[in-house]
Amino acid sequence: MTGYAYREIEAPEYSLSVEIRGYNSRFLEINAGLPPFLYGIESWVRGLLSDCTGRGKVEVSVRLREYGGKVGVSVNTEAARAYQKAIDSLAAAIGTGEKAGLSHILEMEGVLESDRKRDDERYRKLIEPVLREAIAEFESEREREGKHTEEDILAYLSEMEKDLLSVSSLAPSLEESIKENLRSRFAELLGGAADENRVLAETAVLLVKYTISEEISRLSAHFGEFRAETARDGRPGKKLDFLCQEINREINTIGSKTPQLEVSRAVVRMKNALENIREQLRNVE
Repeated sequence: MTGYAYREIEAPEYSLSVEIRGYNSRFLEINAGLPPFLYGIESWVRGLLSDCTGRGKVEVSVRLREYGGKVGVSVNTEAARAYQKAIDSLAAAIGTGEKAGLSHILEMEGVLESDRKRDDERYRKLIEPVLREAIAEFESEREREGKHTEEDILAYLSEMEKDLLSVSSLAPSLEESIKENLRSRFAELLGGAADENRVLAETAVLLVKYTISEEISRLSAHFGEFRAETARDGRPGKKLDFLCQEINREINTIGSKTPQLEVSRAVVRMKNALENIREQLRNVE
């Protein structure tokens, strides 16, 4: 979601520049910096940016300087009198005996007010080509960055898929280990009189509690959906965030169910890769 673009044009009658900056953010936030005489087209500027941005913080700055444009100037006499009175009062209080001069009063805020003749439609037509060029550059840069981010994310996903295959290959031995341990315990307690049906029933109960075949199946499905969503959706960020939550849940369940050292190591590697994916998803719409 990060990006930068800058476009400017210099014409005999005016100079114009447009700057766009993008930052990572979970939600869409567009801040437009325009001079006061362009406030009438601010919503239009924001609308053009929101059309190409799903989420992120975007700052757009438009600077327009006209040469020889018609400007009306008015004098706020009430403000001038108030400033004069305040300055004279201050001078008397500190004993300088000075009076407020015109040059001092003219420097005060709000005494002189300029009113540029506004023509929103004219300004919109003037700004639109440059703004659209800047937006196109902004999108292009974000797409380039997005391609690199996608490659990194899918590389981490491939690591997780390899670890899942490793866990899957160990699952049958885990189930067999549960069966053998249970048989040994029954044999110790009951000797040769152990009821095979009882052994099988208790084994089934433990397998329900400790087997990880369902978690492996769901995790594999989540990985497949993650790849598919990345390929088909131009703005997959929110869906991928949700899938990461589901993936994390299944990895944690596998870790809590399985005492095998190799499975535990694979779980740690998957959690580390998932954390890296989540970090990268902050750059994805």
